[in-house]
Amino acid sequence: MENLNRRRVLSLGAALGLVSVTAPAKAWAWPSADSVAGSGTGADPAYVWDDATDPLMASLLDKGLVPSVNKAMASWVNNGDPLPGGLPADLTAHLRQVNRLPSWADSAKLARAADFNRRRDTYLFMLYGLGSGIMSTVIPREARSVYWSAGGADMQDRAAKTFTFGYDLSQLKAFEPTGQFVVTANKTRLVHAAVRHLLPQSPHWAGGADQDIPISAADILVTFHSLGTYVRRRLLDWKVPFPAADQEAFLHSWQVALHLLGVPDAYIPQTWAAADAQSAQVLTPILAPTTEGKELAEELLGLTAQIDLGVTRGFLNEFVRYVLSDEIGDWLGLRRDYAAAALVRTAWPAYILFREGLSPLMPGTFYMVDQFVRALAMLFLNKGSSATTTPITIPTGNRPAG
Repeated sequence: MENLNRRRVLSLGAALGLVSVTAPAKAWAWPSADSVAGSGTGADPAYVWDDATDPLMASLLDKGLVPSVNKAMASWVNNGDPLPGGLPADLTAHLRQVNRLPSWADSAKLARAADFNRRRDTYLFMLYGLGSGIMSTVIPREARSVYWSAGGADMQDRAAKTFTFGYDLSQLKAFEPTGQFVVTANKTRLVHAAVRHLLPQSPHWAGGADQDIPISAADILVTFHSLGTYVRRRLLDWKVPFPAADQEAFLHSWQVALHLLGVPDAYIPQTWAAADAQSAQVLTPILAPTTEGKELAEELLGLTAQIDLGVTRGFLNEFVRYVLSDEIGDWLGLRRDYAAAALVRTAWPAYILFREGLSPLMPGTFYMVDQFVRALAMLFLNKGSSATTTPITIPTGNRPAG
């Protein structure tokens, strides 16, 4: 059975491009020397949370102050905006400490990452939306945490808020005063702290959880690998031109993002080689179906019924299988459409070749695929109704029972 499980991990990891030829370690063994800090204690990040934010948010929730905090923070949008008035003094003091880039942030790399995101937004929309988004539903801890939190009851709103994070990260001036990502990351960090306090109070979550407190540093790293590490690998697999300087800049934007989310620098990979090694340890071995994940995946894919993507559900199912794997598609019960599968496997590579100027002939399916990409992007931008993103707010409870 151990050899069978090892083969499954290697097979799935190879399909996602996330593992090397050796089986991942069973315990935390990733070297801190490979982090942006260059050193660390070697403590397992599965037992590291956010000591700077968690007690503060627990106090605000217990005192019933979160609704007024959300109201005060609604107008806090751009990185250069002053901290909003009307916040509790301890929250203001906390934000003064964390609402800044790390000392090691490189403005030139961040600017290059922003330009890369602009040039590759088509592929990023597809991979973040139908790749990473659906992969999150087979990350058991993430699926259960999302499902039983308040956001799980309205997946369209939850998806829109998740997209806000990625959208703000991808903007041209994301980390500059006129950008919005630093503020978005700080709001997300507060949301994580609130969920850590609230979810353990849910008997539904606690009944199936394998941890006492959700969203550890390890969990955030897992999410990063399902996003940044996965996307880089897929772009390379598709032979999309991806110069080393662009790859380095793309990683740096994620390094800064992880820091802003409260992940200690000793766990943030310094290079893509280090990220690949960490991903093989923390992400690939844990992918598995759950009842909650299957329902979330169906809800996410079902959102397409509310906007015309220009393709069939079979095409959507097969695209998910194409960017993830048939094994994950089977876990999620995605019905096969072999005609659509053949179309995906010919139309998408042809689309890339033409977009990248590697083929002089526009494929007959180009317009269909291009419209599909645009419609998918709009689906997550404010519930598919406009080009503005959905505000991130701190929850005050869990998923309603029922």
